Amino acid sequence: MTNASPRQNIHEYLAELEDIPGTRVFTAARARKGYWINQFAMSLMKAENRERFKEDERAYMDEWAISEEAKAALLARDYNALLDLGGNVYFLAKLFSTDGLPFAEAVSTMTDMSWPEYRQMMLDGGRSPEGNRSIKGGY
Repeated sequence: MTNASPRQNIHEYLAELEDIPGTRVFTAARARKGYWINQFAMSLMKAENRERFKEDERAYMDEWAISEEAKAALLARDYNALLDLGGNVYFLAKLFSTDGLPFAEAVSTMTDMSWPEYRQMMLDGGRSPEGNRSIKGGY
């Protein structure tokens, strides 16, 4: 993988990063796609909104222009689907917090590891880059 050349479209360059296993680069296109997911998540910064959400999650989400697919992913706490739909992990952290879930534990649900396994992997220095680099670039 190389840096974008002056002749290469930036969107084409960023699309090249999509083949890194388990990685979703938060691009402008993703930001536009997930705008309402992220606005909803940011609304949870206010205590009164968190309470309204906890009382009736679906009713609160219905106040936002969020797709049905995204609402289903929010209800299921399917964070990988939400990232694919344009959610930003730092905005989604407001949802983790609303659920009383520490950031690292929530992130562990996005892997094939249990929370204790994920925690230990991080304590041991993080995941190996082997098998977690660009597929087509052979990195």
